[in-house]
Amino acid sequence: MRFPILTPEEAASYFFNDAKCGFSGFTAPGSPKVVTQAIAAKAEKLHAQGEQFKINIITGASTSDLCDGILARANAIGKRTPYQNHPDLRKRINSHDAHYFDLHLSEVAQKMRYGFFGDKLDLAIIEVSDIQDDGTVVVGTGVGNVPTVAKMADKIIIELNEKLRHALYGLHDIYLPLDPPNRGAIPIYKPSDRIGSPVLKLDPDKIVGVVMSDNYEGVKAFTPLDDTTKQIGANVCHFLISEMRAGRIPSSFLPLQSGVGNVANAVLYGLADAKEIPPFEMYTEVMQDAVIDLMKKGRCKFGSSCSLTVSNEVEDEVITNIEFFKQHLVLRPSEISNNPEVIRRLGIIAMNTALEADIFGNINSTHVTGTRMMNGIGGSGDFTRNAYIAIFSCPSITKEGKISNIVPMVSHVDHTEHSVDILVTDQGIADLRGLDPVERAHTIIDNCAHPMYRELLRDYLKISTRGGQTPHTLEASLAFHTEFLSSGDMSNVDWAKYTK
Repeated sequence: MRFPILTPEEAASYFFNDAKCGFSGFTAPGSPKVVTQAIAAKAEKLHAQGEQFKINIITGASTSDLCDGILARANAIGKRTPYQNHPDLRKRINSHDAHYFDLHLSEVAQKMRYGFFGDKLDLAIIEVSDIQDDGTVVVGTGVGNVPTVAKMADKIIIELNEKLRHALYGLHDIYLPLDPPNRGAIPIYKPSDRIGSPVLKLDPDKIVGVVMSDNYEGVKAFTPLDDTTKQIGANVCHFLISEMRAGRIPSSFLPLQSGVGNVANAVLYGLADAKEIPPFEMYTEVMQDAVIDLMKKGRCKFGSSCSLTVSNEVEDEVITNIEFFKQHLVLRPSEISNNPEVIRRLGIIAMNTALEADIFGNINSTHVTGTRMMNGIGGSGDFTRNAYIAIFSCPSITKEGKISNIVPMVSHVDHTEHSVDILVTDQGIADLRGLDPVERAHTIIDNCAHPMYRELLRDYLKISTRGGQTPHTLEASLAFHTEFLSSGDMSNVDWAKYTK
């Protein structure tokens, strides 16, 4: 090999306080796994000596415990974007030990190239499954923003993952659009179209060395489906079938997008048994365990994604049977997998999850009680605003009914009522298309709110008598949240104190 083999500690020596860094990957797949541990150890050593050491990190999405987790515990993250989901990093963000700015995932690469975050990156860590002496690499199982990170970095450190070595060639479609005013159409007309290269050509003069790795991604298997998630999945499938019967979805069906998490996974598993829905394609940002199962069963014909976000057991199965999956799967940069132009053209049915929804159809995806960041908006906005049909789902209640996920007003707005077509909970389906705010409110309360909260929500509408198109009593609009913070139970709300 042309490039020197480095120890993780040697690679970490290139990182300095306030360095601007780009990491490969999208969720845990493709994220650095070895060098980050040495960077964390370096940070802890320097902090013990009274020296400052934090790095600023731009990724494709969330990473893993070997990246966001270990660096957060070492208090080694200065600024972070665009998405995260690790509890240790979340604590740093909410205590302002780490500065986090949330972004739509499709926008990150182009904003980097536009110079919105500075004119360069000091360092990049890129996981690959193969590398040639001329700098040509086959990237890992999560692509993210690798093409742009590689273009903008002064120095590149390679993590060569032996676990994946030589297996992934042909799985990727690496494409970097031109920037305005020279940008043309992105010529994807069906999920299986390929428009780029199976490899990424790096500038060999930027590569300072290669660190060896031997790890799968460490994605945890999702918790088993419970009655609530099963019912949400069944309700989404019922809606899709009813749209087909009504002729609003063609009989050949349309490509699907699905967010990540237990509820999203439940929806996908529901599709396995929804035989009235024909075999379908996906154009999405992550492929979960359920999608791989759907492919094996012939229910998912093809999937375009940015990341293979599957458990270790399923990843091993994919690698073992890689020639089969290369016929059914392609991995792209997030700038393409989440691209609004392509999403609108293909007529994607977008299925994403919410922390909470209000009775007028606004969605909070990111902030608990309006202040504490959970994960981030991710790609949900990319798909929702441009979808053929935009569906959001969530349980009607959590914490044994002490929290209603249907509230008078969301405590933080990520997706406005203008972008949300369908709301689904375990209680039912609210079709919001063509409804004014009051009609939406009654539809959501009647179909999506849990029975223990329906009368409280109806009473909120009754006390909101000041007129206007969207009836709110501002003093009471966040009463569910303030009551939860006060007593720990939203159902204790007493509207009488707001009507005196």
